Amino acid sequence: MIRPAGFRGAFFGDASDGNGRDDPAARRRISEALGIPTDWAFTEQIHEGTVVVVDEPGFAGRADGLITARSDLPMTIATADCLPIIVEGARSVAVLHAGWRSIAAGIIEAGLSAMAALGDAPLRAAIGPSIGPCCYEVGDEVRSAVGGYGAVTTAGGASVDLWSAAADRLGSLDVWRSDLCTYTDTAYWSYRRDGTKRRQVAVAWVPGR
Repeated sequence: MIRPAGFRGAFFGDASDGNGRDDPAARRRISEALGIPTDWAFTEQIHEGTVVVVDEPGFAGRADGLITARSDLPMTIATADCLPIIVEGARSVAVLHAGWRSIAAGIIEAGLSAMAALGDAPLRAAIGPSIGPCCYEVGDEVRSAVGGYGAVTTAGGASVDLWSAAADRLGSLDVWRSDLCTYTDTAYWSYRRDGTKRRQVAVAWVPGR
């Protein structure tokens, strides 16, 4: 469990926390630990660039990002190598599922635009555990899609640095990065490492006043 310093309502879970999106028992445990409601908003993640505004818990459709200005409404995305990103504004918060496809589709820019449309300004962002450039071996088409950010894996293969690609798209915001690689750190589920269908969750919320 990671609570980034300086953030009001941001949580990045690991494998031991369970998948609170799909498992009610895990959701209850996480909610009790964080002091938040047990009813969360969530989506069917589709690796695209859509962000939905939510003001109630439950299923919010097909999208890779959620944003709310309602207090005490937890929102979640689930990952097993993709980047979980939380963006906090003065009065709102967004949580984004950012794999290479959704980064290329503009999920980060869509999240920032959605916050502006709510009349709020983004203040800070956090990038949670996800596959790192040390391990994410990809072809030229992936690097091209995200605008470069080529790197080399520890095994000497061509990779892409999605952490830096995401941070740059967040512009001048104060960006916190975990820089924890889900492929190498067995505290996290990794689809690339072992083909798992299991997921950890990131949760974002606006604390009640």
